[in-house]
Amino acid sequence: MRASELRKTVLKMPGRKYLAAACAALVALALCAPAAAQKQKQKQEPTTGNIVGRVKVAPGATPGGVAVTVRRGDEEVARRETNSKGEFEFQGLAPGTYGLTLRKAGLEVGKMEDVQVRAGKTVSLKDKLYLPIDDGSIAHIRGSVFDINGRSVNGATVELARVEADGSSKKLDSRVSNATGSFAFRLTPARGRYRLTAKADGAAPATEEVNVDGAAIYRVAISLHPKK
Repeated sequence: MRASELRKTVLKMPGRKYLAAACAALVALALCAPAAAQKQKQKQEPTTGNIVGRVKVAPGATPGGVAVTVRRGDEEVARRETNSKGEFEFQGLAPGTYGLTLRKAGLEVGKMEDVQVRAGKTVSLKDKLYLPIDDGSIAHIRGSVFDINGRSVNGATVELARVEADGSSKKLDSRVSNATGSFAFRLTPARGRYRLTAKADGAAPATEEVNVDGAAIYRVAISLHPKK
């Protein structure tokens, strides 16, 4: 019988029966209250946990768009992509041991094992995940800068720009040639046309173009001539 129904029944009873029933009702209510409170507490206790993290990548790569997969044994449980800051979050994971796999084109595959998830807790993996460049899956532009006599030019600034379909160009990066006149750039293997412009004191700017068509090493030589 519900507490409200019990009270109504007691109020209808006369004399001693009323007193006895009232006492019984109070005892019943006292016994019911802890059980109800315990039941409510059990309902509120969390049953799942979370994983949050942030992926760092090698210089020249962007941390956004990394596919993060959560595994439990050989089973894939969930998948997300990192935001522009390399951040990700998984909620509602059952307590247990998980593994993470991280993938993005141009970067090495990353893995983390034995991630312990507990009910009501959040596991933080910030600054614990790093993906280096996968040299076998990117395009390399390597070159050297020479003067009019064929000698290596040290300290020349080499700018890299992507040539768009309409003929315009967008600057992407720059390097300074070393003591042997060498420089290098890393790019995604996507097909594209790139323009290299070398500049040095006392010399006129010189340009060379490279067509990239997949993961490979592309070599170029740039010759500088004195300003007229």
